[in-house]
Amino acid sequence: MHRGHDHDHHHHGNGSAGAGHNHAQPIRGTVQWQTPHLPADHDHHHDAAGPDLDLVEMAFVEGFTAAKDPASFLRLACIPFEAEDREGRRLVLLRVETEATADVGALSPQFGGGALRYDPLPARMVTHRRRLRFVYFDGAAPRGLALGEVRGLKEV
Repeated sequence: MHRGHDHDHHHHGNGSAGAGHNHAQPIRGTVQWQTPHLPADHDHHHDAAGPDLDLVEMAFVEGFTAAKDPASFLRLACIPFEAEDREGRRLVLLRVETEATADVGALSPQFGGGALRYDPLPARMVTHRRRLRFVYFDGAAPRGLALGEVRGLKEV
């Protein structure tokens, strides 16, 4: 029903009414639009896993957390225990870290100034995510690497 009448809208211009005017939309392919929540210092040039890295990381965290033998899980996932980075430094895997977070509020700028407005999020808008980090020792200090960076290492 549209303003008291229920019929095709051929009288609205070119004959195609578009979205919201009683016409089905064309079928489109699936679009992957998620952007992983990455730390500010993350180097995107090391992401060698492709466009669905955030989904792969979620699956890895679920599987790794449930694994009865974590070392075998890492081997099966081709995570090197000893590797070389792109500069030729030797790295050894110390630990796998996962961190669970939930965004329960949002900040937005207020009109006309530098003040921010805080709004708690309704339950349906709360986002849950897990962060995955592989901590390697490079001979001088521990280094936290993302899954995409680890996939770019050369196993030794």
